[in-house]
Amino acid sequence: MTEPEPIATHPTQPRPRAAGDRSSESAPATAYVWRGDFANPEVNVLHAQGFDHPPLDIDWHTQVHRHSLGWVCARRGEELVGFVNVAWDGGVHAFVLDTVVAEGTRRTGVGTRLVAAAVDGARAAGCEWLHVDFDDHLRAFYFDGCGFTPTDAGLIAL
Repeated sequence: MTEPEPIATHPTQPRPRAAGDRSSESAPATAYVWRGDFANPEVNVLHAQGFDHPPLDIDWHTQVHRHSLGWVCARRGEELVGFVNVAWDGGVHAFVLDTVVAEGTRRTGVGTRLVAAAVDGARAAGCEWLHVDFDDHLRAFYFDGCGFTPTDAGLIAL
């Protein structure tokens, strides 16, 4: 399989907010880009928000270019509001990792659209299976929102 080029998916408008919340009135459309450009600091800040830890100095750029099939960046204007990494085995299995959405953007559909773009990217690359594991509180997101089906799996903590 060859390394896919960045692919922009159609931008989407943010979902309407609750009555009286005007924050979405001037919000730009969100663009989802497979293998999109990003800077390490913006992914580190986003990851820290999503996984509740201080920002780290991870070289995401080198990591995903070296080890991943692809990733999806969600941007509203210039702001990175979502990110998901798609690792793979070099063949037909891909794995969703590090799905994260900015605090002020959660529960607006960005996460499900990130995963949908990851599904499209993995499928276009010739993968036959997309795996995900997650904490129990995310079951509804992955099963109901993203269309994954429950399977038996195993895990060893190292």
